[in-house]
Amino acid sequence: MSAFKSSIIASAIACSMTVAASAFATDITGAGATFPYPIYSKWAEAYKAKSGVGLNYQSIGSGGGIKQINAKTVDFGASDMPLTPDVLEKDGLMQFPAVMGGEVLAVNLPGIKKGEIKLTGKLIADIYLGKIKNWNDPAIEAVNKGIKLPNTRITVVHRSDGSGTTFIFTNYLSKVSPEWKVKPGVGTAVDWPIGVGGKGNEGVASYVERIKGSIGYVEYAYALQNNMVYTQLQSHDGSFLSPSSETFQAAAAGADWPHAPGFYQILTDEPGKNSWPITGATFILMHTVQEKPANAKEVLKFYSWAYDNGGKMAEELIYVPMPASVVKLIRQAWHDKIKDTAGHSVWN
Repeated sequence: MSAFKSSIIASAIACSMTVAASAFATDITGAGATFPYPIYSKWAEAYKAKSGVGLNYQSIGSGGGIKQINAKTVDFGASDMPLTPDVLEKDGLMQFPAVMGGEVLAVNLPGIKKGEIKLTGKLIADIYLGKIKNWNDPAIEAVNKGIKLPNTRITVVHRSDGSGTTFIFTNYLSKVSPEWKVKPGVGTAVDWPIGVGGKGNEGVASYVERIKGSIGYVEYAYALQNNMVYTQLQSHDGSFLSPSSETFQAAAAGADWPHAPGFYQILTDEPGKNSWPITGATFILMHTVQEKPANAKEVLKFYSWAYDNGGKMAEELIYVPMPASVVKLIRQAWHDKIKDTAGHSVWN
């Protein structure tokens, strides 16, 4: 087992453990997106060692996270699909971005190396629409000259649960394929024309690893963790890219956080020849009126620490940390919007 994989597993175990609350610390609970789970696990392990405060985070998908925060069964929810300002207001929530990252298309094709195959947005959409059925289809061969593509049937793998990762993926497909926009459309869950469904990034990665000829979308850390083969993707401006910190950062640079109401920001198909096309932020959801202000403050202390101290850990897992200028905006939003039942700010 690689040191990288061992580190992730150890971190995940640490994140899932709970410690009895003491007079000095309040453990916190969260649930939602699987996209940021690897980095939340590493942050949780380091933060607990420093502060004694534990994090119990359930990696159940963005849809589950939204449901649990609305039901007030956790201190915070996590979603890769940002909620619109009107939904936030209706549900008494505020959101803030925690970290940014990218999704990749992982494939199981014996003899094919990482980054050897190139895919365009239209090709991906046509594969997921069921229009392209074999890996040696002429449309795929046309952008992969010199590559011996196998005459292997394509098995599409998608998420089976409500997922912000799916939202980012389908948002991208809707921008590059008019047919996808009209038919399956955009959402945390859509009516998939074909394919098999896996729960969480973990489930999709597992299916792709097992099924010859398969393709699935996963967060990049999961592809790295499982040593998966992934494709190059064509950027908005036409160049073919491999996933990397640099290409994710190039896409993230297009975000206009200061002018995004409720931090609502989508980073798919961003302009720029070096911008990774399936990039997104992951968001934390909290109630604006806190019945347990001590818990809320512990959540904010955790993320405040992560902004200040977790950047290197994020970069090691190929996430993009939030810029300092945006963190300043986030902390001001905490002060202005998250209050106890008496109307006092939880973050001072």
